[in-house]
Amino acid sequence: MKRNLREAMIFAVVIIITLSFVTTASATNGYFSHGYSAKNKALAGAGTALPLDSMAASTNPAGMVFMGNRIDLGVSFFNPNREYTVRGNPSGYPGTFGFKPGTFESDTNWFIIPSLGGNWKLDEKSSLGVSIYGNGGMNTDYDTNTYYDSSVSSTGIDLMQLFIAPTYARKLHPKHAVGISPIFAYQSFEQLGLQTLGDMGFSSEPDNIANNGHDDSYGYGARIGYLGEVLPNLNFGASYQTKIYMSRFEKYEGLFAEQGDFDIPANWTVGLAFTATPDLTFVFDVQQIYYSDVNSVGNPMLPNLTNSKLGNDNGSGFGWDDMTIYKVGVQWKSSPEWVWRAGYSYGEQPIPDSEMPFNILAPGVIEQHATAGVTRKIGNDQELDFALMRAFSNSISGPNKLEVPGQQTIELKMDQWEISAGYSWKF
Repeated sequence: MKRNLREAMIFAVVIIITLSFVTTASATNGYFSHGYSAKNKALAGAGTALPLDSMAASTNPAGMVFMGNRIDLGVSFFNPNREYTVRGNPSGYPGTFGFKPGTFESDTNWFIIPSLGGNWKLDEKSSLGVSIYGNGGMNTDYDTNTYYDSSVSSTGIDLMQLFIAPTYARKLHPKHAVGISPIFAYQSFEQLGLQTLGDMGFSSEPDNIANNGHDDSYGYGARIGYLGEVLPNLNFGASYQTKIYMSRFEKYEGLFAEQGDFDIPANWTVGLAFTATPDLTFVFDVQQIYYSDVNSVGNPMLPNLTNSKLGNDNGSGFGWDDMTIYKVGVQWKSSPEWVWRAGYSYGEQPIPDSEMPFNILAPGVIEQHATAGVTRKIGNDQELDFALMRAFSNSISGPNKLEVPGQQTIELKMDQWEISAGYSWKF
């Protein structure tokens, strides 16, 4: 009893410390992270059928019941490099909106991203845990007045999403389990540089479109999952996360569709894990993210910008399509102390080439990730994890639809690095 109380107190202190250091989270698959722990990141995010730690609930809550008693801490150093290029001069014709030509890079390039998980066995068939992790990455800060907003000297947005997922998992059979995670979410958002669109009459709430500092949003959803051995040495996992319904960003109800609404899209993942030998495992996942179901993300810029003002239900969004991501990974235990991992993922980026002007703010164009990592076991109860992610440079180009046809083109470009470390304690 005393030991359980001590562990709970330690975990509570770590939660407080972790939340105090939360910053903008990583963006790789749109604005979803490719993984949520160092082990999972090293497999390019694959692992719906291969739970590895108490962050498993972020992918499949059913896996938590196989994790025993443990606490997992993680930190990532994330380096997204974002830029846009405008080619062609503004026409200056009435009713058009041209951009200054040239190449412009986003300034802030390093972010610290913590994660935390804990799991406790209730009995031989059930467990209770909690996982804390984040999304984000629609973060840009260009040191230029992109949209000719005279009230600021820079342009950009800052989005952070934090999830707290308590999880109950239960074995239906020694090798089959289900799990459920109610999800409590927090968002923070700020936008600089779009006030000109409000002044031009494009917003339903021109005083609440830009330059109003950070605003907060809270919401809820859930993830359910299944994990089981369907054939000898072959595990199948599946999970579904509902849309997470968020309160409105009141300071930006003249920017986002549905009066400042910015829900978090539903998504599902299915995966396989094949244990070829006791020391060698292959994993394969498919993930689908429904960006188009959130109006503020999926609504197209045109004709919505002219047919309905920003902030209305049919107001312009970022025009993002749904995204399907394929992930493969391999895990090899070379000795009792060392476990090696590598992975690769691919997903067609969600931005159509007709949606360039607004996506200067959110150039989520990454498609390919290569990852590697290692775990070093320390005795029977502790582990150190390391992972490296390289998101290869990708760019898309399209016309400035706010200009005379053929007058300007806009190119969005991004590449990323991430270094992650983790510590696990089993008790």
